[in-house]
Amino acid sequence: MNTLIKQRLDDAAQVIEALHEATDDIAMITSVIIDRISTGGTIMAAGNGGSAAQAMHFCEELTGRFRDTRPALPAICLCSDAAAMTCIANDFGWENVFMRQVEAHASFTIDDEEENAICNDVLFVLSTSGNSENVNVALKCANELGIVTIGLLGNDGGGSADLCDHCIVIDAPDSAAIQDGHQVVIHAICEIIEAWVAEEMAEESEEEASEQE
Repeated sequence: MNTLIKQRLDDAAQVIEALHEATDDIAMITSVIIDRISTGGTIMAAGNGGSAAQAMHFCEELTGRFRDTRPALPAICLCSDAAAMTCIANDFGWENVFMRQVEAHASFTIDDEEENAICNDVLFVLSTSGNSENVNVALKCANELGIVTIGLLGNDGGGSADLCDHCIVIDAPDSAAIQDGHQVVIHAICEIIEAWVAEEMAEESEEEASEQE
């Protein structure tokens, strides 16, 4: 029993240590998310199994809070609506359970200069293999709609890696270790986002105080 526990801890530690090499990628992904939120975009997250749970976790950290009390941030987990998922799976096939929701929730604004519709949303996917068909079908749809696509992936990234605008790929011995790494990345993203919100709130408070003087 102790041997299994030690192996679990060692695998997680190795994955987390390797993430030091991905700090620039994590920062870039978070900057993209912040940019999209600040321009009215919504984060849509998806995954299967344990990755679905992590997608839900990420969204609740944004709509609720990670650590500090601050305004709610727009995030929708595409795995959390059982009625929608079973309806889509029954009528359109399991491969389309996320794609149909991406189509439904994507929002567009008109760029006056370019005179075309743009979408500021983000599709954030998690997959330990990168080969989940429903995830990749959703990524293809998002790309066609102009939605920024971000992936937390495993092994060699699979087909998802080529479909994501930005991704972090964790090469680990099993899905559990990959998900250990994904969870750390999610929390790092939340740390940065909350620091950004705090800075924005502080600047607004300073501006209001100046206006009242």
